[in-house]
Amino acid sequence: MKHKIPLGTYVLNKELATIFPSNIIETVEIPPYVYLQDSTRTGTYFFVDEALNFGDAEFLRLMKFVARGNDVFISTHGMNIDTLNFETERLVSKNLDEKVFFKQLNKAFKGKEYTFNRPFINQVFTKIDTTNTTILGITGYVNSNEERTEEGINFVKHSHGKGNFYLHTFPEVFTNYTILNETNHQHTANILSYLRDDIPFLWDAYYKTGKSKITSPLQYLLGSKHLKWAYYMALIGILIFVIFEGKRKQRNIPIITPLKNQTVAFTRTIANMYFEKQEHKNIAEHKISYLLEFIRVKLHIPTTKIDAVFYENVALRSGNSKEDVEKLFEFCDTIHLKNQITNEELIKLNSLIEKFKKTIQYGK
Repeated sequence: MKHKIPLGTYVLNKELATIFPSNIIETVEIPPYVYLQDSTRTGTYFFVDEALNFGDAEFLRLMKFVARGNDVFISTHGMNIDTLNFETERLVSKNLDEKVFFKQLNKAFKGKEYTFNRPFINQVFTKIDTTNTTILGITGYVNSNEERTEEGINFVKHSHGKGNFYLHTFPEVFTNYTILNETNHQHTANILSYLRDDIPFLWDAYYKTGKSKITSPLQYLLGSKHLKWAYYMALIGILIFVIFEGKRKQRNIPIITPLKNQTVAFTRTIANMYFEKQEHKNIAEHKISYLLEFIRVKLHIPTTKIDAVFYENVALRSGNSKEDVEKLFEFCDTIHLKNQITNEELIKLNSLIEKFKKTIQYGK
């Protein structure tokens, strides 16, 4: 919400009052499960993030909230919602020269198509509840001859009780980069035009990537005016004591021994720290980053776009089968979409990566 980086949502958050002038704009910084304990809450609950994982009890509260006549808008990469009968999967282009397109089906938008020129995960719905669902938008790829090679649904409206779920799989459309783009900002406005202007707009800040939170005791100290000055005074007092105490006593001349190479020990310590704290997700993300770096350095293959061509190139240069390469990166995608992973999933990821590296045939 506070990020001004290209893929942050700072601009959208600041422009909500302009986009919805008649709505009450409320920022919700607590979990939906807690916020919706009050059954009198009304509005459009707006969720945008690269990955969202609601608990069963929490999503049940969202469903009850919608059934009372409210709306929930969710934009994220991939969503498998069993209770609503929705599933998604990744849509992959066939050639490197293909470009992505987005189109909304409402006739009011006159069939205008938009594109996006940055790497992203393009997800589409593969299973929907056709009885209560309206298709609002599609995405796909076109080749250099302007011929469509892939196409799928990426925006739907699902009626539930007296309200609606709006499910969308391209959260980048709400980022600073898209909204400030002279061509694509209209695509963002078109999507938001579906939202009601007669109920409050509830902006979710709890699930936002990069949300503000206290991560250390020092941050807590510096966040309070009085504790911060007490901390500074203590540091000044210690500094004065060291200066005057050092002048009164003759210090021994230390024996300086050569520094040891502690790289391995440091790495082992950090790894143990992550493992003991059950930070399996962080460990997995680091291992995936090292894997991509390994492919760039050892195999000389760019990793900006993970698609069928990438799988084939990696398979040819590494000696692995294309099926094994696809299996590895599909599992990496699964890891990306989760907030937490289990010990077994971390072990499985490590096994797949080690198997991939052992198979590489050097010298080709």
